[in-house]
Amino acid sequence: MTFRPDELLIAAVASMLDGLQHVAVGASSPVPAGAALLARERSGGAMRVSILGRQRDNPFTDGGRELFDCAAQGRIDAFFLGGAQIDGCANINLVGVEGYPKSRVRFPGSFGSSYLYLLIPRVILFTRTHTRRVLVPRVEFVSAAGTSPPNVYRTGGPYALVTERCIFHFDRARSRFVLRSVHPGHDVEEIRAHTGFEFDAPEEAETTDIPDRATLALIRGPIREEMRDVYPKYVAEVLEGAFARAD
Repeated sequence: MTFRPDELLIAAVASMLDGLQHVAVGASSPVPAGAALLARERSGGAMRVSILGRQRDNPFTDGGRELFDCAAQGRIDAFFLGGAQIDGCANINLVGVEGYPKSRVRFPGSFGSSYLYLLIPRVILFTRTHTRRVLVPRVEFVSAAGTSPPNVYRTGGPYALVTERCIFHFDRARSRFVLRSVHPGHDVEEIRAHTGFEFDAPEEAETTDIPDRATLALIRGPIREEMRDVYPKYVAEVLEGAFARAD
């Protein structure tokens, strides 16, 4: 079966959303958006999807403020966060590196990540770049904390970390990532070589499920068309690009 790498990611993330009622996605997150739309399609439209920046799937008229209110009321089940740095405790850095507060390299900033991380039960971290430069032993600045002290009331937190090479699940009790599956074409030794933090792994690592024909038909049909209006360049260059993988 032939599939594109991003189709694998969209299908894998969608499987983490099945059964949820409301999934929210940021404005620049095509893979999470595709996954949320796929999960909604498979739910028969029962799932609510909010995509900031897309008029059709963005009921909020006051930007992020209404999203934050919705999260505080417990009405968002899943959200996605990324980071220029992510460490083994699921902390993320969106501020800068090399000399904070006068960082030589500056990033976009935290916005509401620290707030949403505390409130939304299933936060899925996503990064395309699986290298030791991104997946670090300890972030240089904690934009949003993956864990909190016992005396801090917290309803939300990290659920998984999805990368171009594999999927980690987060063990909240131990504040540690556990390798869940390795994408086709990769192996555990490679994952360890490119990961700066320590993680647990089973003796025999699973392979990430390849999307079946029905899933690919949905991604290449209604999901791709729904994504086209908000991510036209991504759809044209990635989901309709020439590169595909056969397995």
